[in-house]
Amino acid sequence: MSGGRAGTTGGTAGKRRGAPVVFRAGCPHCRGRFELAASALRLAIGASRRTTFYSFTCPDCGVAVRKPAGERIVELLTGGGVRTLRLYSTV
Repeated sequence: MSGGRAGTTGGTAGKRRGAPVVFRAGCPHCRGRFELAASALRLAIGASRRTTFYSFTCPDCGVAVRKPAGERIVELLTGGGVRTLRLYSTV
């Protein structure tokens, strides 16, 4: 997910076998690169692209990181079991 791109390791075949999905991410503050479990990420889906983002705490420097999430990133994160919060009403 470095630079707004999401990547996973484990793939769909790994998910079928129960292997945890791991997401690659990067911190814009310390420039660290690392892998995070789905439990370390949060996804917020808003009514627009500007209000849809994912967040995590950098394991290297401890800074709270928030990055925009386009359709593909939303798909990868939700498919990988990341906890999701909807910021708009569907009614």
